[in-house]
Amino acid sequence: MPALHVIKIGGNVIDNSENLHHFLKDFTALDGHKILVHGGGKVATQLSETLGIEAKLVDGRRITDIETLRVVTMVYGGLINKNIVAQLQRFGNNAIGLTGADGDFIRAKKRPVKTIDYGFVGDIDENSINPENISKLLEAGFTPVFCAITHDGEGQLLNTNADTIASALAVALANLHETTLIYCFEKRGVLQDINDEDSIIRKLDPVRYDELKKEQIIHSGMLPKLDNAFTAIACGVKAVIIGRSDELSQLKAKKSFGTRLSN
Repeated sequence: MPALHVIKIGGNVIDNSENLHHFLKDFTALDGHKILVHGGGKVATQLSETLGIEAKLVDGRRITDIETLRVVTMVYGGLINKNIVAQLQRFGNNAIGLTGADGDFIRAKKRPVKTIDYGFVGDIDENSINPENISKLLEAGFTPVFCAITHDGEGQLLNTNADTIASALAVALANLHETTLIYCFEKRGVLQDINDEDSIIRKLDPVRYDELKKEQIIHSGMLPKLDNAFTAIACGVKAVIIGRSDELSQLKAKKSFGTRLSN
C-alpha cells in the first residue's frame, strides 16, 4: 500500500507566518501522499471582535451560533485555507483547499442538545469520511488541505474539531494506504517532565502509556489526545506521532521526531 501522512496543525503554526512558511516547506519535502488538516488560530476570534460578535465559551469550548459559523467559515475555509494552499503551490506542492462539503468528503451530524447547546458544531463517526473519493485526489497528485468545516448533507455547514477530523481521515484511509497520523503542537512530544523540552518520551505503546498514567507523568490535557491516538492505532493507523512543527524535517531525514505511538 502507498504511504500516507495525515498532519494536523494548530494556532501555534497558523498564527506565526514564519513558522507556517518553514512548516509548509518541510511538509512539501515529505515523501509519498500527504493530507493537511488545520484549525483557525486567533484570526477568527480577532475578526469576530472587529465585527462586534461576542465569543461564547462554556468550559473552554466555543459555542458556534450562526454569526460565529459565518465568521469561521470565512476564516477557516477562506483566508487561512487559501493562504496555505497558495504557499504550498509556491513550493511546488499541488494542493487543493477543501471543506468537508467539497466532494462530499466529510459529513457530520449536528451535536445534539443535552445540557449545553453548542450550536452549529458537527460530530463525526466512522461513516463520515468518503475515503475512496479522497484517495482519487491523492492518486491524481493533489495534496488535500482540509479546514475544520464539515456539512450534514442537508445543506448545513458545521464547525468540527480539527484533531477529530485528522484522526477520522487517517482511520478511514488506513485500508487504502499505510497511514501515519501526525499532530504538530507546541511541545517537542510527550514529555517526561513538562518543564523540560529535552525529556521526550520517544516511543509509547499502550502498556507504557498505562504505566505513565498511573505514575501521574502523563495527565490532564494530554490524556484525551493520547486516548484518541491509541484509538486510531487500534483502528488500523500504522503510527501516530506527536511533535513540534519546526522539527518535521527530522522525519524526512529519518531522525528521531517527537513521540511515536504504536501497538
